Amino acid sequence: MDVSFLLWSQDSRLTPLQALQFYAWAEFPQAFKLGSKATHQLASPKYNAQRCAIRILETLFYCSFIYGLDGLLVSKRVILVTGTPCVGKTTVSCLLASKLNALYLNLTELAISKELISGRDQKRKSIVVDEKRMRQKIGKIIKNSNKKDVVIDGHYAVSVVPKKLVTYIFVLRRDPVELRKSMENCGFSGRKLWENLASEILDVCLVEALNVYEEGNVCELNASDRSVEEVAGEILDVLDGHKKCRVGIVDWLGKLETEGLLNDYLKI
Repeated sequence: MDVSFLLWSQDSRLTPLQALQFYAWAEFPQAFKLGSKATHQLASPKYNAQRCAIRILETLFYCSFIYGLDGLLVSKRVILVTGTPCVGKTTVSCLLASKLNALYLNLTELAISKELISGRDQKRKSIVVDEKRMRQKIGKIIKNSNKKDVVIDGHYAVSVVPKKLVTYIFVLRRDPVELRKSMENCGFSGRKLWENLASEILDVCLVEALNVYEEGNVCELNASDRSVEEVAGEILDVLDGHKKCRVGIVDWLGKLETEGLLNDYLKI
């Protein structure tokens, strides 16, 4: 956005919202093409101008613009941390949220505490989340939060967080040999163990993220043999613009095959 526009909006008698609308009209007139019957709707800022201006800014700056308590538009960064169970999402997310002074949401805890569960999977000994109700609840929590940043932790975050609110998706990866030990230490066994290992080996969480979001918003991070501080630090570098998002940084299938371990880890 042009600095002169920002200075002009501060010096004029326009509210920030009105200034934002004028900027959008001037720079993106195609977004405001209305039929003759709808021309009068431009007089209603809540109907067209605000929504178009907000969509334009969200597209430009990859963040969500939401009304604050004072009625002004404020931006929020909604950061998803996803990946196969036991890759280290929760410890990384908690440290990241602490460093950013962000609101932290653990999806499993949220589902249980707010009764957003539609059933239980007895074979896998896990809960089944009501995705529709979860999506609605998360949207409300984000919009009502007074925090600038929101960190959301969960391997199914891509499926339940409203897409229009998300800024970045960080997919944590971990070497299957290392991951299997972590899973077994957490009590994973049988079908639950092998299905989750296969998910990591076959890039399931990464593919799910890329199916929903543009590659520039999806960041793949290798957490293998790294401290929580190192992984959280890399995320902060991306958020601060010091490092670019990358995908395709690991190939567990090829690695295990080369090491002659594929049949020991991929059993689904």
